[in-house]
Amino acid sequence: MKELYLIRHAKSSWDNPQLDDFDRPLNARGRRNAPFMGQLLQSQGIIFDLMIASPAVRTALTAEIIATETGYPLEKIAYEKRIYEGSLFTLMQIIHGIPDDYQRVAIIGHNDELTLVANALCLQPITDNIPTCGVAGLEFDVSSWKEIQNHSGKCRCFEYPKKYESPY
Repeated sequence: MKELYLIRHAKSSWDNPQLDDFDRPLNARGRRNAPFMGQLLQSQGIIFDLMIASPAVRTALTAEIIATETGYPLEKIAYEKRIYEGSLFTLMQIIHGIPDDYQRVAIIGHNDELTLVANALCLQPITDNIPTCGVAGLEFDVSSWKEIQNHSGKCRCFEYPKKYESPY
């Protein structure tokens, strides 16, 4: 059994229009939501064997915050340049390249690609959009990451901060 958690970076700041997209940090909401989601994952017993993140500032910060909240060592976060602006094909290459001794893996990245991957891998589409700091957890009845293919996964969870916010 393999579990894959696709995590979209938390809300980023657009305060500095001169800043390159890659260098955008988290905004206040993102800095609130990332620890919340990390705590939620930890409370559900979701502890990662491996975290792979885009090195973009907002994504790296999201990964570091979630790692801290779930007890994952910061120095073991694997930063993968191909996640930033990666295609569905590229993300599938990354997934297929995960060593088989890892059972529960998080990929922290960007939309629209994460939503495309989640919907491609699940038996039934999850959503039309993984919200910022959203988590799509998928499980696969396989022994190797190389065996994962379209429509072979089951949705284990779909969590996002607004799901827990009061409408009042």
